[in-house]
Formats: sequence, structure tokens, C-alpha cells
Amino acid sequence: MIRPRDAHELLGLLGEWAARKWLRDVDHAFAAFLVEQVGDAHPLLVLAAALASHQLGRGHVCLDLTATLADSRFALSLPPDGEAAIDAPVLPAALLDGLDLQGWLNALDDARLVTRGEGSTPLVLVGARLYLRRYWRYERDVRAAIGRRLHGSAALRDGMPAASLRRALDALFPASSGGPVDWQKLACALMAGSAFGIVTGGPGTGKTTTVVKLLALLQSLALESHGRALCIRLAAPTGKAAARLNTSIAGAVDRLQLAGVGAGEAVRGAIPREVTTLHRLLGSQPDSRRFAYHAGNLLALDVLVVDEASMIDLEMMAALLAALPPRARLIMLGDKDQLASVEAGAVLGELCSRALDGHYWPATCEWLHEVAGQRIDDVLIDPSGTALDQAIVMLRHSHRFGAASGIGQLAAAVNAGDVAAMKTVWSHDHADLSRIAASHDDERALRELLIDGGRDGDMFGPVGYRHYLDVLNQQRPAQDAPFEAFDEWARAVIEAHGRFQLLCALRRGRWGVEGLNERVGAMLHDAGLLAVPQGWFIGRPVLVTRNDYGLGLMNGDIGITLSLPERAGDLVRWMPRVAFPAGDGSNAIRWVLPSRLQSVETVFAMTVHKSQGSEFEHTALLLPDSLNPILTRELVYTGITRAREFFTLVATGGRQVLDAAIERRVVRASGLLDGGGPHD
Repeated sequence: MIRPRDAHELLGLLGEWAARKWLRDVDHAFAAFLVEQVGDAHPLLVLAAALASHQLGRGHVCLDLTATLADSRFALSLPPDGEAAIDAPVLPAALLDGLDLQGWLNALDDARLVTRGEGSTPLVLVGARLYLRRYWRYERDVRAAIGRRLHGSAALRDGMPAASLRRALDALFPASSGGPVDWQKLACALMAGSAFGIVTGGPGTGKTTTVVKLLALLQSLALESHGRALCIRLAAPTGKAAARLNTSIAGAVDRLQLAGVGAGEAVRGAIPREVTTLHRLLGSQPDSRRFAYHAGNLLALDVLVVDEASMIDLEMMAALLAALPPRARLIMLGDKDQLASVEAGAVLGELCSRALDGHYWPATCEWLHEVAGQRIDDVLIDPSGTALDQAIVMLRHSHRFGAASGIGQLAAAVNAGDVAAMKTVWSHDHADLSRIAASHDDERALRELLIDGGRDGDMFGPVGYRHYLDVLNQQRPAQDAPFEAFDEWARAVIEAHGRFQLLCALRRGRWGVEGLNERVGAMLHDAGLLAVPQGWFIGRPVLVTRNDYGLGLMNGDIGITLSLPERAGDLVRWMPRVAFPAGDGSNAIRWVLPSRLQSVETVFAMTVHKSQGSEFEHTALLLPDSLNPILTRELVYTGITRAREFFTLVATGGRQVLDAAIERRVVRASGLLDGGGPHD
């Protein structure tokens, strides 16, 4: 066992780790701050503080001391895989060798830096979980706010006119009477009687359809009983997700059948179609973590619906709940099995951890039968269920992926962590699935995939990047064409580009986004599809990486670099402009000077995390040639379910990488459901 003699010696060691990028600079700086405040702090306390900070960067809300001692890899994903440690400073795990939980807790017993929550110490210890105080406060506030809303749901449900609710539900779901359980109808009923509720389900299960009918239901009841429509707002975590929901909502509202629904066509006009980002909803402040709307300046709304809620981190959830009026409903939509937010916390996944098995109280089931005419299966009934269980509905039937769908079967096998079932799916040679090998020595198959789609290469089968570049080059208007023609051209190029997307697990390295974007550009140049593969070349697809409210662009937006004619006297020059979809459902195009785009990156390849909230006709998921901590079941599942029509798996190494990845789940240290709160 090797341990520093004091905090200053440990700080020097942490500095070496930060220099090697084993820790973030901010982790080392936090430890240095504590040593500056309390020079005689126990070295194991300073180590725990640095690791707690390091955990935030890996998505964990806190440092789980027990899990770390049981397997140091839980908290110490360092040194990086493959780095030789022969000349390294003391390895992190060595500092914990021979240490037990009580010994570590004893080292943390220093009221100057650590308390159980009281006071203003920088660290908070709850059981065997060590938090930075700010994140302990976020977790406590979220738990309490959800608990209060769940407590208010009983009174809300008791005050609802059961007969009116039943009539409206039967009108909105006429085909469900007497058939199998209609989970969309049950979701509408349960959300109508909840101050806080979640509708979760995989791709194609009808979350958007359900929420539009729910909003019709709520507005019908409000107009009938009060003569006044509710103020409803729609939001999503990213601009891309907001734009997608915007389009989906608009279409679903137009298709609504309102015969028999109270207030009739007035209901359609009362359903909002505009979707905003959470940052814009709350009024983000430049260069600040604060928002314009908060506990002292509440949002003016009756109902808030948030889509793609799996991307919401703990800090944003705390800010959102704090800004909601006490009587407002919060309804969240999302796939509980998708990747969680890049930031700390996996809020939706934790809240929905029991959704598959229902755990509905008998009283909840009776109420649902009364107002929706639906009987919940006995296996989902649990007299000892929690209040949170009564606020969650899982949609269980995919309308996108039928029983014969290879994509649907593959996603289900991966989501279950069933390697044998996954291999069976591959063995059936489904028409919507393919696998290719792309090693260091032979990238021919990868080149064919990226350029032509890898299988048939025509516009009726899998497509690659040739398709959008052909549209770009062959449909460009003449220089004297009206400007509307250039908008139409941009829409066609953007639509063509959205048919195919290469997804990666990693950002760095040969098989990461940074390396692949450069290589893909070179491949397309070699194929004669790009004039140049660097700089602001025509055809360059770009991803916005930071919200820019001045330009009206959101993190996750994708634009294509095109060219517009610009007249200077008798001369006409073609000047690069980046075309973005307006993102408001209007089908308009926003043209932006490249020089005004400060936070963008080329996006031939995109990380799976960045793809959330998007779908592509043909999606290719590239896995690296060796196992990495980021490779998990959730990442592979999310990559697969970005595909609407066709999915290709690109294996750069052996099949064991995929097998190992789906056997590993994202486990994020948190205490959101512990110590009282939502589950009580």
C-alpha cells in the first residue's frame, strides 16, 4: 500500500495525473482549493474530493465509496486504456489498496470540509455517497419537487369529472373499445390525473401521438368546464429535438379526429405547435448558469410538456422544476433505455427504472378502468407500489418496427443484453440489416458504405453520402434564378443529407469522430464528389455545438454549406453560405455566413450522444476495435434506434467488442430515489 504522507504530497500526485489527462484540470484545481483552505486535511479526503469532481465529468452525480472500493474501475477510468504504467506515478487504485469503507469514512470526518448536509461545506456525505454540495442540493431539490407534485396528484384526480373524461377518451380512441390494452389511451388517462407524469417507450411506440391526444383531452375538459383554454408550452433539450417535435406535433394536430370531443374544433386551435428549447424556455443568461425564470420568477403556464427527456441532466431538471408554478402540470416524454445526458445525472432512466413491471396500485387500476375502460394485466398490479409508479406509463407496442423488422428485433435483443438473441437476429439475414468489417488494413467496405450505402447504392435502397452530393451538384439553380429556387434547392439537399448518417462511439482516435470526419472528406474528394475536403468547402455538413440565440441556431442543428450568387457590378461570384432548416415547422431556410458560425464542426461522422433526438433513413454505427468504457448497451441501442429503414453495423475489430458492449449497462452513481422522495 502506497499513500502520500499529507495533503500537499497528494496534491502533487494529482497534478501529475492531470498532466497525463487521467484527471481533468478542474478536478485537480478543486483539490488544490480544499488544500488551500485546510492544509492539514487527510489525504484520503482530498483524494475523494478529486474523484467526486472527476465523477461529474463522467456523468455521475456523486462518488459512491462502496462501489469504488469494490471495483476501483467504477470511479477510476484511468490511466487511459493502453497507456503503459511502468514509468507512471502512483496509480490511483494503489491509493485504495487495503482500505475499507469505515477507514475512508473516518478520513472524511472533517467538519471543516464535509458535513451531512448542514452548513456550507464544499462536500456533503450521505451514507457512502460523497457529493459536491451543489449537486447534492440539485438532487435534494429535484426529489422534493417531484414528491410535492406526486402528493398533489391524488387531489387532482379526485376533482376530475370522470364521466366527461371517459367520453373524451372514447372519442379520441374509438378503436380501443373492447380490444387489447391500449397503452396510449391509458397514458392519456393517467397523465390527465397527474401533476407530474412520464410517458416512456421505444421508437415508434407513439409518444408524440399520445401527447397530442392528451393535450386535446386537457383542452377539451378546460374549455367545457371553465370556458378558458390552458396555457400549454412544449419544449425539448436541444434545438434538433425541438425542431423534430415541432414538425411531428404540427402534423399530428392536423390529423386529429375531434368528432365527439367536447368543444370540438376549438380544441385544435388551442393546442400549441411551437416547440422551444429548455434553455430558451427558461431564459438562459450568457456566460452564466442562471436563468431568467426561477423560483422567484415563475413561468406563466398551466402545462409543460418536455420531449426527449432522457437528455435532461440533473442540473437542468432542478432549474426546470424550480421555475414551474405549483399548480402547473409537468409531463415528460422519452425513451428510458436511451443514453442519458452527457452532463451529470440520468434523471429519466432513474425515475423509470420500474416502468417495465408497472407496480400500479389496485386503486389506480380501478380508476383507469372507470375513465378509460381498460383493464391492466394482473402481473403489473402491485399493492406495495410507490406514488412515482402511479405517474409513469410505458408504451409497449412499436408501430414503426413490426414483428418481422430486423432493426426492431436487434434493438430488443441489445436492450435486453441478450447476446444469444442478438446473434440469432444477425443469422436471419434481415433485409433492413447489414454488417461490414473495416480494419486498419482494408477500408474498402467502409468507403463503399459511406459513398454509396454499401448494399444496392440506389435511391430506393441504402444510401450513402453520394446521394446528397449528387442532389447538391445536379439541382443547383442557375445564377439568375429567383431566390425561392435556392431555398428549394437547400431543402432538397438537407433532406437528402438526412437520409444517411455515420455514428461513432468515440470522439478521438482513428475510429472517433475527429479522425473519421477528416478521412471521410478525403474519401469523397478522391471519389470526385467534393472539390476540396477542407475549410468551408461546398457540401460541408456542419453541426452546431453550442446554442447561438443571435442566429437562432441551437446545439444539435445541422446545416449544409452551399453557395449563393452575389453580384458585384457586372460580375457574379458564387459565395459560400450555410443553409439550416428554420426549425419552427415553417419549412423555411436560414442562410448564414460561415464567418458568423463560431461553434460548429464537420459532421460526416457524429457521436451517438449527438444523434439523440434525430432519425435517419439509413444509419451506420461504427464500433472501435477495442473495448472502451463508453461502449455500453445504451449506446448501442441508441445508435440502432436512430435508423428508420436500414441499419448497418461497422465492426473495426472482432465481434467480441459488440458482445462485451451490450453486456455492460450505464450505471451512474446517484441517490435520487434514496432517502425519501419520489418513490415514497
